[in-house]
Amino acid sequence: MTLLDGTVAVITGASSGIGRGIANGFADHGADAVVVADVREDPKEGGTPTHELIATETDTTATFVECDVTDTAALEAAADAAAEFGGLDVWVNNAGIWRSEAFLEVTEPEYDRLMDINLKGAFFGSQVAADHLVDNGGGSIINISSVAGLFGNGDWPTYAASKGGLTMLTSSLAHKFGADGIRVNAIHPGGIQTLIGGEPSGDEGGAAQAQQFTRMVPLGRYGQPEDIAGAATFLASDLASYVTGESLVVDGGWTSWR
Repeated sequence: MTLLDGTVAVITGASSGIGRGIANGFADHGADAVVVADVREDPKEGGTPTHELIATETDTTATFVECDVTDTAALEAAADAAAEFGGLDVWVNNAGIWRSEAFLEVTEPEYDRLMDINLKGAFFGSQVAADHLVDNGGGSIINISSVAGLFGNGDWPTYAASKGGLTMLTSSLAHKFGADGIRVNAIHPGGIQTLIGGEPSGDEGGAAQAQQFTRMVPLGRYGQPEDIAGAATFLASDLASYVTGESLVVDGGWTSWR
C-alpha cells in the first residue's frame, strides 16, 4: 500500500512498543524512509531492531539514530538524518515514560524526569520538526498523548499533567503553523499492550486485572501498537489533508461512556 509514498518520517521512541508499531506501519504503507530515533537500539520486547526489520522486510529505507529527546542536539541529529533521505515530511513525538504514583510522595527529580521526556521532549522535538517542515513547504507533526491527557487520572498525576500539556501544545502548534502547511494532531491511546504499561501480567492476579479492565472496554480487548499505527498512518497521509489540531482517541471505546 502506498498511502505514504514519497514520505520521510522521524519517529522518536521507535525501537519499542507504540513507536515500533508506527515505524512498521509507515513502512507497510510505502514510506520512502523512516528514522528510528531512540535512546536504545534493541526493542524492549526483544527481536530484530526496528530499522533492520524494516530494511529487510519492506522497500522502505530505515536508519537508527541515537536520540535522547531531552537533548535538543540529538533531536536535530534525527532531523538531519531525515534530510539525508530527501527532507522531513512527518515527525512523530512518541517517546515517553509512564509511572503510577502517590501524589503526595512525588519528588521533584521524579517530576522533572517525566516532564522532561513526555512534554519538554515533544515541545522541542516539535520545534526542530517545524523548522525543517517550514523550509520543506509543510508536513505533519503527530503527538502521541494519552486518554489521561484528556480526562486525568489520580493514580498518574504527573503523567496526566504531561499528556494534558501535550494536548494543549498540539492545538497551539496547529494554530501557529497552519498557514505554513503544517498539520499538528494528537493521538490519545487507551490501554495498549506494551512494556510502558497497560499490559496484563502472566500471574493469576494480572490475569484478573486484565479481565476487569477489558470488561470496561466496549471492544473487549487491550489495544496493540498496530492500532495506534493505523491512526498515525491516517494522520500522516493525504487522507487527513484537512485535519489539524485534532485529538484522535484510540481506546476501544473505553472513555466513550465515562
